[in-house]
Amino acid sequence: MLLFDDIKLEAIPVGRDLLLLVTGGVAHIGAASTSFPSGEGAEVQTSAVPGHKEHTLSEDFARRAAVALDRTVTVVMGIHYDDLNKEEILSISRHTSELLDRYLRDQRTDGGTKS
Repeated sequence: MLLFDDIKLEAIPVGRDLLLLVTGGVAHIGAASTSFPSGEGAEVQTSAVPGHKEHTLSEDFARRAAVALDRTVTVVMGIHYDDLNKEEILSISRHTSELLDRYLRDQRTDGGTKS
């Protein structure tokens, strides 16, 4: 079973906004989701490359980050490994979610000055 230890989350400040790039395996652009604070929560707009499934994660990640950080966040995601089974796909989902949780936790503990 693969460990998926090459999956990474990179944070790139863009003025007040934030770009989160999540890649692993054969890196590419599979989906991009932008979320911005709106009322009590956040709205999300997504663009996905046909045949790719990253949007199922990028939408949630962008919304979570925008709400937690109170800023516009775009998540660009591209993760590809050949011949994954359902358990491995769930493992990738958990792993990437943990990366986002860790990043958001770090932002709260350092006052949001680190990117």
